[in-house]
Amino acid sequence: MIELRRLRAFVATAEEGHVTRAAERLGMQQPPLTRLLRGLEEELGTLLLRRLPRGVEPTEAGLVLLEEARAVLARAAMLEENVRRAARGEAGRLAVGFTSSAALHPFVPAVLRHFRETLPGVRMELDEAGTAELVEHVLLGRLDAAFVRSPVGTVGGLAVELVLEEPMLVALPAGHPLSLPEGPPLPLTALAGEAFILYRRKAGPGLYDSILAACRQSGFTPAIAQEAPRLPATLSLVAAGLGISVVPASMRRLAVAGVAYRALEGRPGLSAPVHLVLRRAGLTAIAVRFRNTVRSAAAALREPGGG
Repeated sequence: MIELRRLRAFVATAEEGHVTRAAERLGMQQPPLTRLLRGLEEELGTLLLRRLPRGVEPTEAGLVLLEEARAVLARAAMLEENVRRAARGEAGRLAVGFTSSAALHPFVPAVLRHFRETLPGVRMELDEAGTAELVEHVLLGRLDAAFVRSPVGTVGGLAVELVLEEPMLVALPAGHPLSLPEGPPLPLTALAGEAFILYRRKAGPGLYDSILAACRQSGFTPAIAQEAPRLPATLSLVAAGLGISVVPASMRRLAVAGVAYRALEGRPGLSAPVHLVLRRAGLTAIAVRFRNTVRSAAAALREPGGG
């Protein structure tokens, strides 16, 4: 395999047409340069430079090598730069997962879009799944990070960061006696006799458990009429008049026809968090940059007037 330093020596000499000028260009003495050129000719078994009275010129074989060597050196320079960019977290692959409920908050798609636009050299791969599956994939290295709603708890090897919390609203069928367009916040006790439609616990244990706990703290156990596999499906069932639900405030952005919303009085222990899950160790440079981007965006969101 031809060494790159020999190719650089040959290209500089062929382009300068003079060994002394090529040595100056390369920042080296003439004798070492001459040895590099002779070594290259011996390695290839052919004359590459024809000696002239006032310099050198490539032979036919040398002209072929000159074209190829320029391409190889350009590719090598690109390779070196790509490696440096990857080490800085500016190029490579980033795999991010999210639950359907986490992705409904505008923060998540906004930060993903910002990261992609800021670092176009990073190839982003996105995946939607349940919390348990996402956590497993982060642990196994299939995902670099994941946005989830449910508290993950203490899992060896994982770091879980709270990104944001949003209030939860009551979703009611349009025309329901409690669905007053300009009504004041509802006390949770007003829902004691209602049929509840909840996001399936297996898919979202955090939201499910917090709703049940808040209801019990208010003195009643909710009657669960149905469980939905996804949050949008929850709203569809509410619109069909099958019951009411308690959902993250960002769900209102879906503008599902036939659903009215009311705020909850005093936010009785009900909030919908978004967590970022990463591995504790072995993060790639890109994953570190992504974590820092999420942290900065979340901090800006918490500032007055930040949304």
